[in-house]
Amino acid sequence: MKPWVKALMAIGLVVALSFGHADGALAAGGGRMGGGSFRAPSRTFTAPRSYAPGGGYGGGYSRGYYPGGGFGFPFLFPFFSIGGGAGGLFSILIFLAVANFLVQSFRRSRSDDDSLGYSTENPTISVAKLQVGLLAEARELQADLNRIAQKADTSSTAGLTEVLQESTLALLRHPEYWVYAGSTVQQTRLEAAETQFNRLLLSERSKFSGETLSNVNNQLKQASTSNLAVAEKGGALAQTEGPGEYIVVTLLVGTQGKLELPKVNSSDDLKLALQQLGGVSSDRLLALEVLWTPQAEGDVLTNEDVVVQYPDLKLV
Repeated sequence: MKPWVKALMAIGLVVALSFGHADGALAAGGGRMGGGSFRAPSRTFTAPRSYAPGGGYGGGYSRGYYPGGGFGFPFLFPFFSIGGGAGGLFSILIFLAVANFLVQSFRRSRSDDDSLGYSTENPTISVAKLQVGLLAEARELQADLNRIAQKADTSSTAGLTEVLQESTLALLRHPEYWVYAGSTVQQTRLEAAETQFNRLLLSERSKFSGETLSNVNNQLKQASTSNLAVAEKGGALAQTEGPGEYIVVTLLVGTQGKLELPKVNSSDDLKLALQQLGGVSSDRLLALEVLWTPQAEGDVLTNEDVVVQYPDLKLV
């Protein structure tokens, strides 16, 4: 019977460890801020204003190169005013050359837009995820993210751009606490981008026991003190920072066009990735989610939590 006893003990140990990891993985609550949508972006072109001799800046074409006005047809079709012959043929050739130049410039602009993912029909969208695992001593970062979430305007593109810049800046200010990191970028079309973004978002949110602070589309929600106390009693709450305790921050970004992020294998790679994300302009940013866990002070992730919940992170 001894082999059976040993087998049963081994199975019991595996089950106990599995449930222990599951409980630990659900112990920490998280914070969340962001918003945006994947509406079809539009690009507008404004014709540059021109100087007209004698007519001021942008004052129209009341005066031209011909005495007495008339800067319209004589300019576009000078052969009408010159009157046939070699002069008229030369004018026609000039007009055709200018027209060909304009057509080629337009086609080249459209081609450049398509190659960069700016085609207005179904443009290329980049869905990027950057995660950073920091030592739990980085409590200042936790406070910074809480402050940003409580004051941010997440209902506008300008506000979301500011959130992205402030969040990446907060991470860049604490390189001494960086331990783990990972990045992914997926290129997709607009019609499939929202599904991909939401899939990644739900995966990250499911790792929280609850969202104790949230500011999404300018809807600020914060758990009450009593709810936090109940959550803390049910989880493995640590009041002191130990060597195996961490904070994990996740940045999800949806941008128009192609976004390149380096594969993070070192702190230098992580610094470059944060700088590139923070530099995304407001006219390209479509959607943003910043998530961090734990959010409540005193709550931490253990080393086992990080291994189980974030297996793709690498040491930096």
